[in-house]
Amino acid sequence: MSADRARLPVAIVAGLHADARRTAVEQILRTVPGSVALHHDLTCAADRTVHRTVRDAGGLLSSGDAPLVNDCACCALREDLVPELLRLAQEGGCRLAVVELWDSVEPQGMAPVVAGAGAPLALTGVATAVDPALVLPCLANGDDLADTGLAAAPTDQRAVADTFARQLEYPTLIALAEGGACGEGAGAADEADHALLAQLTPGARKVRVEDGGLGTALLAGFDTAAAAARVHPACALLPQECDEHGVSTFVWRSERPFHPQRLHAALEELACAAVRSRGRFWLADRPDTLLSWDAAGGALCVEGAGPWLAALPDAAWEMVPAERRLAASLDWHPEHGDRCQHLAFTSPGLDRDGLRALLDSCLLTDDEYAAGRDRWQQLPHAFDDLLDPVT
Repeated sequence: MSADRARLPVAIVAGLHADARRTAVEQILRTVPGSVALHHDLTCAADRTVHRTVRDAGGLLSSGDAPLVNDCACCALREDLVPELLRLAQEGGCRLAVVELWDSVEPQGMAPVVAGAGAPLALTGVATAVDPALVLPCLANGDDLADTGLAAAPTDQRAVADTFARQLEYPTLIALAEGGACGEGAGAADEADHALLAQLTPGARKVRVEDGGLGTALLAGFDTAAAAARVHPACALLPQECDEHGVSTFVWRSERPFHPQRLHAALEELACAAVRSRGRFWLADRPDTLLSWDAAGGALCVEGAGPWLAALPDAAWEMVPAERRLAASLDWHPEHGDRCQHLAFTSPGLDRDGLRALLDSCLLTDDEYAAGRDRWQQLPHAFDDLLDPVT
């Protein structure tokens, strides 16, 4: 047997919708002979332990506790996961190892851990299991994970909405588990629910759990570098313009920089304008810094994501991933290079005209733009409370 064939396929199934996730994993165990599922329960992380179970279609195979590492349950998961997978690979007889992540654990944090382990493991797929009827409630939920019992560590400051959004946008597969199988009160998804999910995850294949093909789909292969590029603000695969079943995606672009004060004054209104918005943008007083826009549940995160390519010396371009260079070439401006505004807003009942007018009003005026970069950088640095002070 070749080395490739001897490797143990490993698939990751994530999801804040616990019932949908469990339904998806149970279906895989039933339809893929020789498959097993590993799950690390972080519910008792406050007691400094993480409970591990390994099961197959017939039930529990083994269980144990892993100690908390650095007061971080996710760190404990990383420390314990690979040795367990290697044990399964060494014992043989396992055709597929399914890593069922706990509710708020994000697949982007775990996929590189598995992929980086190398032989005899092979990461072959990443999916997030979703009940479409719960997508809108989760994206509109601005509660902290800690307040809902879903924090992965005492210092976990994430919120429900942004965690769920990242779970949706990273994988190449979305496992759809609908209705009664996903818990009491979930209800049936309607066309608007499916339209919202489709617009938020344009690059992911949708697989209905009840159709039984999820296990096979998770064996197709997974590229962690490509997945990271899909969600990196510099080259993210953003939703496209769409209007279907009352759900809209509005994509706003501009080559002109934002006036820092006017944009800062509009942040709260813009953050609440859609259940999900993301993209990249630039400020007149920070012309060399690519800024990321990430909003869900009414909360907005603005962060620096490194320099624009146009701000780098030519020699540095060779060290930039090809995906980044390609994305930059698509937005290249003869004067500003790859500096641009590219924001996507997705929501039911979206006010496109109001959004466009508000965003346009935050740009430099004709006179301000004509004054040039030296004058731009003298504008008040209104974003010092969110970003490092301009030096």
